[in-house]
Amino acid sequence: MKHPHFFGYGSLVNRRTHDFTPIHVSRITGWRRVWQRAPNRPAAFLSVVAETGAEIEGVIAPVPNDDWVALDAREFSYARISVTDAVAHDARDVRDISIYAIPPQDAAPPDRDNPILLSYVDAVLQGYLREYGETGAVRFIETTEGWDTPIRNDRDSPIYPRAQQLTASEQTFVDDMLLSARARVFA
Repeated sequence: MKHPHFFGYGSLVNRRTHDFTPIHVSRITGWRRVWQRAPNRPAAFLSVVAETGAEIEGVIAPVPNDDWVALDAREFSYARISVTDAVAHDARDVRDISIYAIPPQDAAPPDRDNPILLSYVDAVLQGYLREYGETGAVRFIETTEGWDTPIRNDRDSPIYPRAQQLTASEQTFVDDMLLSARARVFA
């Protein structure tokens, strides 16, 4: 039986932030990953915008019970867009694939009052490290726009609700990647 799937390109890549299974590594073309904020969220999050020739890695997983309610609630502020033909994957039970993106009319650039949360970056990069290794996590940094956005260091008291504990090597990797991306982390 075939099921609807979602394409995750941020925290959904990290298996520890959800219980959607099975997960398949995948790649989408025609979409670029960016840091944005939505008016009803206090922090900046990842989104995607359509762009010819762009390509990002992520994962696909089936929608639980073919019911989008739980995912739509998790991804509030985002619109669900069908992208079935743009996704390369090895899953066999796929009926269609959707991606979540902040609608252009709602998207705004992040700022110091609505920064990226380091606890969110940690969860995302931990997922990429575990699914794609260091090379894939570096590609994540390289294929994501907006690292000049302020990043709030909430690692010791995470604000992000699905924050993950990093190993010492994961934390060093994240910190090194943010330094190489010239990210601006503040307390």
